[in-house]
Amino acid sequence: MKPFFEVDVHLEGDTCTLKPTLEEVQSAINRAASHVLKSTKHVQNWNQKDMPEDQREPFYDWIAKDKEIVKVILLLTGSIQGTKNNVNKFLDSFEKYNWLWKKKIDKELATFNDSNPQLEDFESKLSDFAQSEAEVGTIMIQHQIGALSLKTNNVKTGLHKWIILWKDAYAKDLLKKAQTNIDNLTEEIKHIRLKIEKPAKDVDSLGNVMYALEEIRRKQSTIEIEFRPVIEMYNLLENYLDDEDINKEGNKDPS
Repeated sequence: MKPFFEVDVHLEGDTCTLKPTLEEVQSAINRAASHVLKSTKHVQNWNQKDMPEDQREPFYDWIAKDKEIVKVILLLTGSIQGTKNNVNKFLDSFEKYNWLWKKKIDKELATFNDSNPQLEDFESKLSDFAQSEAEVGTIMIQHQIGALSLKTNNVKTGLHKWIILWKDAYAKDLLKKAQTNIDNLTEEIKHIRLKIEKPAKDVDSLGNVMYALEEIRRKQSTIEIEFRPVIEMYNLLENYLDDEDINKEGNKDPS
């Protein structure tokens, strides 16, 4: 059976709703049925052409007495409400995503950082968000229940926006940590470079330069190890943030 009505499923605040509502759809059916019935008041029954106009019986009187027609009308005027349980069950299926709006992003992120998360912890979180995003993408764009076709484009868009908020919050927090590490390493290298570039005017200043060179040699053995976590952070972020977002936050390149 092809659906007779198309209804949009919306995510408004923390609730999935229908537009129009079931009550509005049922009201439209009731009004249509009422108008169809009332129109028969102006249609006269057959074989009455020899009777005076004021004595002719309209079809309405005959229809109103027919039990089968009355039964169909009653079924029609309650048809949409009869699907209410199934519709509510479908709407309830979106409750699995209620953590998106019931939990506070800032509070959850602060609690997460209190646990001293490592890179693999961020990767796990971002992967969970990506999985939720992919799952929302698999939701069928329409779901038929009786005479209703429930359109899900709007609710899918709403869920997608919520997931992006969560994903971006965690990704940008990791980006800030990566940039802080880069700033610290850059500042340390800059400090050593200043020591080397300082003119050697006497034995003491020459000794300082020699010490700085020795410091560079020691640093060379650890610099790759210190940069590797930062590079891994950026490699991970490339999967979850646009290049524009990464550059916007600091325009630094760990390479």
